[in-house]
Amino acid sequence: MLATKSAIKPAIKKIIIPNNSRLHTPDFIYGVATASFQIEGGRQSRTQNIWDSFCQSAEKIEDNSNGDVACNHFQLWEDDVELIRSLNVDAYRLSISWTRVLHNDGTLNNKGIDFYINLLDKLIEYGIKPFVTFYHWDLPQHLEDKGGWLNRDTAYHFRDYTDKISRIFKDRVYSYATLNEPYCSAHLGYQDGIHAPGIKGKQFGKKAAHHLLLAHGLAMQVLQINSPQSKNGIVVNVTPTYPATDNIEDIKAANIADQDFNHWYIKPILDGKYPDLLDLMPEQHRPDILQDDLKIISTPIDYIGVNYYTRTVIQASEDDFYDIKDPSIMPLTEMDWEVYPEGFYDILTRLNNEYQLPPVYLTENGAAMPDEIIADEVNDLDRIEFFQGHLEAVHRAIEAGVDIQCYFAWSLMDNFEWARGYTKRFGLVYVDYETQQRTIKQSGFAYRDFIGSR
Repeated sequence: MLATKSAIKPAIKKIIIPNNSRLHTPDFIYGVATASFQIEGGRQSRTQNIWDSFCQSAEKIEDNSNGDVACNHFQLWEDDVELIRSLNVDAYRLSISWTRVLHNDGTLNNKGIDFYINLLDKLIEYGIKPFVTFYHWDLPQHLEDKGGWLNRDTAYHFRDYTDKISRIFKDRVYSYATLNEPYCSAHLGYQDGIHAPGIKGKQFGKKAAHHLLLAHGLAMQVLQINSPQSKNGIVVNVTPTYPATDNIEDIKAANIADQDFNHWYIKPILDGKYPDLLDLMPEQHRPDILQDDLKIISTPIDYIGVNYYTRTVIQASEDDFYDIKDPSIMPLTEMDWEVYPEGFYDILTRLNNEYQLPPVYLTENGAAMPDEIIADEVNDLDRIEFFQGHLEAVHRAIEAGVDIQCYFAWSLMDNFEWARGYTKRFGLVYVDYETQQRTIKQSGFAYRDFIGSR
């Protein structure tokens, strides 16, 4: 299945960063990232999760698709590791499917365990550092049936899952992330209802978020014992906010949005408290914060993972704290997101000025583009330009004093893009979902050659 014909081709367009940049040093880590539900398939070998259920609900997924087969990575993983190796990367970021490694009664699914151990061992054999995420949005359905992330008990189930799997993986993992993008799990899944489990209501979002953060803290305590040799932390998505005008009301609204998107998830982890937004919220929208919760949530981390895709422009609202304006700067990606690399620099430096940051891992950065495969080639020059601009922003952020230690392109390959199904392509590698043929895009060659130029 590996696209071997094009594997030796040089990129027709290069990514160029100043030679004296930290990005060229041998110890700076480059990788590619994926998530279990988006690529694995192998539905028959695991139990039901909330995305399986969500896909079965009418009109929830844009193309009415599901993750039953996806990229069939569960069967094609050896070919995919060869593909990863061919891109010159130092690391591979993957997530564990909770429902593949544990049965609903909490006992181990040995077939799922063996799948991940074989994958990790092959990566290690090739000198590729495994970065493992425990939770990338695929909660077991049996836990959702008991309230999901609105049920405090789920945080303790997550702790137990982390405990069991980290004991089994032993010293195979270079870096663990407890959660990926808790904002998306809480806000999109339990407030807006556009992601699984599809619950909608402002009274739910921050309650789910608090239990996710509690789960993170509990898991960090486990990892300190079970895996002290690995780099352990969390991955948050960051979205810099900009006021639509210089009007004081728009500036205030942008500040509230910044707290809502970013600081609600970062401040309790790093400072042990929630931002001022907590006091502005109606009582019925606030989470139930018990004694020692924030102490647990702020368990020290070795790094903070940052995912960046675009920015938001905010204006004051008569009905709510803020409104998000439609994108106004071109070009847009296929997700209708502004290509705005300046926002990457801005958010990294803002966070560095506001917090005593641990080392920063840039765990996702990428773009969905209108890819076409013609004569076994995908000339996605727009994606190369995206990486060029964003790596320049990373270079500038490092020059400004941010301790950035790695960069992961999202994504290794085209995959199931959640509520958008298979309609959007983020990959460095093109996937024909009918044949499962992989074809390296020009962006993949450019990224490979850039890494190889160090």
